[in-house]
Amino acid sequence: MTVLIAGCGDLGTQAGLGFAEAGHRVVGWRRSAGKLPPSIEGQSVDLTGELPTIPSDTDVVVIALTADGRSEAAYRATYFDGTANLLAALERDGVAPRRIVFVSSTAVYGNDDGAWVDETTSPSPSTPTGAVLRETEQLLAQRAPQSVMLRLSGIYGPGRTRLIDQVRNGSESTGGVPHWTNRIHRDDAAAAIVHIAGLEAPAGAYLGTDDEPALLAEVQAFLAAELGLPLPAGTAREAESGATGKRCSNGLLRASGFEFAYPTYRDGYRAVLQGIGIRHP
Repeated sequence: MTVLIAGCGDLGTQAGLGFAEAGHRVVGWRRSAGKLPPSIEGQSVDLTGELPTIPSDTDVVVIALTADGRSEAAYRATYFDGTANLLAALERDGVAPRRIVFVSSTAVYGNDDGAWVDETTSPSPSTPTGAVLRETEQLLAQRAPQSVMLRLSGIYGPGRTRLIDQVRNGSESTGGVPHWTNRIHRDDAAAAIVHIAGLEAPAGAYLGTDDEPALLAEVQAFLAAELGLPLPAGTAREAESGATGKRCSNGLLRASGFEFAYPTYRDGYRAVLQGIGIRHP
């Protein structure tokens, strides 16, 4: 089949490599197509501008965008306007893909009381950018009901070393407030895209997150131990009671048959520290 990936950054490229390895033709759209590997047919495209003709045999579309900034305006231009433009191009060219996978975020859940969330939790974004993502999800649900929302938690992996750098620099990032964090390794996020695209009867949304939500200080302590460094200033063992944030469940994704290469942050961060994998430009 032909797979169109709209947004071939680090994550989209890794997913594209997965589709290509499975024997599919992969067309990748990004602003600078020359950076894509040979197994992905790159096209230099600005998703908010005029879009090229979409291959008539496109079976799967993956929307994996990255905004130019963290502002509401940047998110709206990239996610909502870009997705609307892509849907218009599909209609223009008479292409009806079997599946559209939209890479969204657990930010569509505004929960901050430490409770568990899953696909039965009603989205209620607490930030303007989360609200734009939710609007984009609703746009897809209305105009392309074959769409599946993959709501990813915090992505880490090759080249994504912000937390590791904080520990190395001794930076305090908790502010003394216990806080739940959720994450997924880049490779697992990409594999989840490929997996969902192949499901015969997927759910309308999945949470893409690993097996183990963790308090931020716990992750910092693990990294410090792996690096042989003292804990960052202000980092202490935290009690789970009263922690802010949310705990995301991957139960539905697991039940669909997906298996994680890095089921916990310990597995994934050890791979990062060992230099396994590369970040795609």
